[in-house]
Amino acid sequence: MEQWFTIEKIDDETFAISEYGHWEKMHSYLIVGNEKALLIDTGLGIGNIKKEVEKLTNLPIIVLTTHFHWDHIGDHKRFDEIYINELEKDWCLEKFPVPEKIVKNNLEPKNFSKKPPEEFDLEEYKIFKSDKVKYIKDDQIINIGNREIRAMHTPGHSPGHMCFFEEERGYLFTGDLIYSGTLYAFYPTTDPIKFKNSVEKISKIKGIKKILPAHNELKINIDIIDEILKAFEKIESENRLEQGNGIFQFSNFKIHI
Repeated sequence: MEQWFTIEKIDDETFAISEYGHWEKMHSYLIVGNEKALLIDTGLGIGNIKKEVEKLTNLPIIVLTTHFHWDHIGDHKRFDEIYINELEKDWCLEKFPVPEKIVKNNLEPKNFSKKPPEEFDLEEYKIFKSDKVKYIKDDQIINIGNREIRAMHTPGHSPGHMCFFEEERGYLFTGDLIYSGTLYAFYPTTDPIKFKNSVEKISKIKGIKKILPAHNELKINIDIIDEILKAFEKIESENRLEQGNGIFQFSNFKIHI
């Protein structure tokens, strides 16, 4: 049977765990230290990502959440130590911003380009809820032994959106802030101005060598950060940086406001 997850090695201790069989083309990332390992997001919840992680490491796992949207928290239920931004704690308890019915519509067979795992049961699917998560703050350092990851609050796509930067290796994990495709800032819980400010914030980081996005193409040029910032600045200069102005097409991405 065709495997649901695709494992791609970034280096010997860093892996992308991708779900190309759904239109979201979601990427989660495993960062292995010598004491613990970090899993950035847990994907769609279609396959068992914990099994994939356990093939790569037997260390204790800490889950870091870029933001509390359904396609990033699908398998949170399988892990014990989970961090989210406190601004999204209500979503984690009872006030998830999207009805479960709509989320399930996104997980119907029409959305798959390959067969999901046999154990996936849409009827049993539930959006993750918990009162036992921990909270991560802007500029907090997560140390897993021989590797340190810095959390960066980058709101806009969601109130508590986080990027994560490993300075030593130059890896920037950008979640839904930066990727090749359509960037979304039109939902009620998004904010185009904060989105633009967050792109500007990460554009000032020194030493970025690789962008590791949450969706679509895995290999993208670091120049895309400046390109996206210039695109937002252009929209702002035209006084259109507010919701309801539609989709703006640029070279290798779109911005939906």
